Amino acid sequence: MENLGAVSILIAFCLSLYALTASAVGGRLRNPWLVASAERSVYSIFGLLTIASSVLIAALLTGDFRLVYVASHTNRDMPALYKLAAWWGGQEGSLLFWSWLLAAYSAVIVYTNRRRHRAMLPYVVATLMFTQAFFLILNAFMASPFRLLAVGREVTSVADGRGLNPLLQYWAMAIHPPTLYLGYVGFAVPFAFAAGALITREKSDSWLRSIRRWTLITWLFQSCGILLGAAWAYAVLGWGGYWAWDPVENASLLPWLTATAFLHSIMMQEKKGMMKVWNASLISITFWLCIFGTFLTRSGVVSSVHSFAQSPIGRWFMGFLLILGAGMAYLILSRLDYLRSEAQLESVVSRESSFLFNNLLFLACCFAVLWGTLFPVISEAVTGEKITVGTPFFNRLNVPIGLALLFLTGVGPLVAWRRTSTAGLKRNFLLPAGAAVILMIGLVALGVRHLYAVLCFGLCLFVAWTIAGEFVRGARVIRAQTGRSFAAALAELVRRNTRRYGGYIVHLGIVLMFIGFAGSAFNQDRTAEVRAGESFTIGRYDLRLRELRQGNTLNYGWDRAVVEVASGGKPLGALTPERRFYPLSRQSTSEVAIRRRLSEDLYLNLAGLSEDNSTAVIQAYVFPLVSWIWIGFLVLVGGTLVCLIPSKLRAGEAAGGTRRERVASSVGKTPQGAAG
Repeated sequence: MENLGAVSILIAFCLSLYALTASAVGGRLRNPWLVASAERSVYSIFGLLTIASSVLIAALLTGDFRLVYVASHTNRDMPALYKLAAWWGGQEGSLLFWSWLLAAYSAVIVYTNRRRHRAMLPYVVATLMFTQAFFLILNAFMASPFRLLAVGREVTSVADGRGLNPLLQYWAMAIHPPTLYLGYVGFAVPFAFAAGALITREKSDSWLRSIRRWTLITWLFQSCGILLGAAWAYAVLGWGGYWAWDPVENASLLPWLTATAFLHSIMMQEKKGMMKVWNASLISITFWLCIFGTFLTRSGVVSSVHSFAQSPIGRWFMGFLLILGAGMAYLILSRLDYLRSEAQLESVVSRESSFLFNNLLFLACCFAVLWGTLFPVISEAVTGEKITVGTPFFNRLNVPIGLALLFLTGVGPLVAWRRTSTAGLKRNFLLPAGAAVILMIGLVALGVRHLYAVLCFGLCLFVAWTIAGEFVRGARVIRAQTGRSFAAALAELVRRNTRRYGGYIVHLGIVLMFIGFAGSAFNQDRTAEVRAGESFTIGRYDLRLRELRQGNTLNYGWDRAVVEVASGGKPLGALTPERRFYPLSRQSTSEVAIRRRLSEDLYLNLAGLSEDNSTAVIQAYVFPLVSWIWIGFLVLVGGTLVCLIPSKLRAGEAAGGTRRERVASSVGKTPQGAAG
């Protein structure tokens, strides 16, 4: 079976080279037969990589320890969920997963655009297949998941494998990496469309709607992947945090920042014909950063709990990044006449300028994170000394930028397109700004002295007020027109413009997350060594170690502390933090215990035990408002899903537009049946 998997990858690689060549030549010569054969090759590549992935999954689930990858990342007693997660839990398997996702995305793009964008689609396919070929080079020749264990020339096996990294044996890790990969890989699609539009000088803006929607879906996956990773770090790593500015964490954040900027600025291109060079650059940078993040994870350039072991494939990634960057720079610079803006910025006090400032801040944040991530590597290469850049550096730069972005989130709905009058500014800003100032004065009067926290709470109220105002005003108009109830009018308002009001819901989710971020200014922590029956306190909580327990499962052994929690003499139940030891990999992990409330989390980690198992070292933390981060995340997901629903008022326009596109593209269609 392993031969079937390896041969499938090799044939898929050959087909990707063919599809790349046939698409580019077919598009250049306007040869529909070459284009059609390239598109069918895309389907074949997806089928072949599905076969290879199925072979690997079967080997992981059945424990075929003749394969190096299976022996390194599974064992017999691992739950089936984690055996499946081993597909993306190691270097070779995760690269195959990357290739399979890209093949799936490419097949979807070819199928859904079989009657649209026919002039530019060959170049879209060529761009996707260029990326596909690169990853299949790695799969086929550099990091094959089907390499066999051998002694001399004899294939051998082991009795049991080492098992998956214990840190990855957590339910969220069966969701977090695939979700993040869906984001990373998905950004290849809008990048490919942008490249196709630049190559063909596409005149119609219909492709913009396609990539905006696709970028939004991909952005949602990336957002979910980042937040699920934060939840994993919070619940598994045992240090009490959800974000440490780790290099690999930063690598996932970088394309999210530029993609968020792109989603805002592409509206300017759709509505005003502005910022075309900017948008082409943003989507190119976003995909480049996706590949760069994959490079950081796999090259061994940076040290991280999230990264794979050092590997020679880093040099291949560097070469691909150079070719990718040079190619897009050439395309953009050679098409500056095509990318010329159709309108100019008329006023600094306008919605257009708020989008521009928003973009500049996102890029400033991206540069700060990128510089802080790479500075240790650069300093070591130049001076031979590795200088560590820690959390204070990132916070010092990015907290003010984040607050400025939060402010602009509230400003956007209050200013008009083109220009805003002074009277309009006073009328729109008076109530939300006044409420924010009153809240900040009240917090200071109550003894809150953390400047950024006070500003953050005030800005959260400011933004929430402006968002609520947009919903209330719109619902009142519809209620007056139709006589419906306020709730029904509100639902109708959202249905009429899902993109606008879904965006407001996303912004509300960001506000709730910022409330959780601000709560970190008031964190408390304490580490205590206690015996059974002894107590200690943190904040308003009294903690008493009732007993220590020990036990074993087939996969690991565990030590557990039973800690009784009380506040003001009132019992609040017991928490049971746990320490696990995995004998096959000889690694330990924490299983923290958390008492979650909207106001604060009480978080306990069993850091260690004495040699005679009579004394426990317990790390206790109090994290105010942290639950609002996860609530805000759910609101963000809900708002994004609303954005993806077609607006009621635009449904007729979209149908008419589709009919017009079909007529316009009929000249460039392939022969009957050739592109089905």
